[in-house]
Amino acid sequence: MVSVIKRMRKLKAASQFLDVQRIHLEFAFKFNNGHFGARKVWRNILPRLKYHNPAVSITINRSIDQADPANLTIFYASPKDPDTAASSTPSSPAMQSKLTSNHTSFERTETINMKHKHELDVLSELMDLTKARPVAATPEAATELQQLANEERRSAADRARNAAYTEQRRQEKALLDQARGAVGPA
Repeated sequence: MVSVIKRMRKLKAASQFLDVQRIHLEFAFKFNNGHFGARKVWRNILPRLKYHNPAVSITINRSIDQADPANLTIFYASPKDPDTAASSTPSSPAMQSKLTSNHTSFERTETINMKHKHELDVLSELMDLTKARPVAATPEAATELQQLANEERRSAADRARNAAYTEQRRQEKALLDQARGAVGPA
C-alpha cells in the first residue's frame, strides 16, 4: 500500500460535476501508441473525481489491442420527461450496447479522444465539456498542503546536502585509489 505522505502529495483540488451521470474510460493495457495519457488519467485523475463525485458512476474498459481508441465518454443525466430525451449515444449498435448496458437512459454523451494527449489536457477538456466547478480546499486541507510544501522544500535541501556529501566521498575515494595505485604493493 502506498504511504499516506505519498498519497497526500498527490492531493490537488478536484471538481464537482453538475449533470454528469456516468463516465466511461476506455484504453489499452499497455501505454504504447498514445495510451499513456489515458493511463495517467485513470491512475491520478479519476480517483479524485470519484472522491468529490460519489454519485457519478465510473467504468473502465481496458483492452489488449493497442490499436483500440483511448476515449473518455461522458454521459449526462436524462431530463425528467422521457419524451424530450434526445439520444446521442454511439452510432454502432455493438458500441451502444457495450457502453449503456445496465444503466438508465442518458440525455446526451460527449467523447474525448485521449490518444497522444497529456493527462492535464484531458482534464481541462473534461472540465470545459462538463462545466465543472472547482472544489475549494478546506482550511485543514490547505494547512496540510502548506505542510507538504514545507516538507518538499526541506527534502530538496536534504537531497542537495546528501549529493554534495556523496560527491565529496567519491572524490576522496578517487584520490586514495590514485595514491594507492602510485605506491602499489611491494
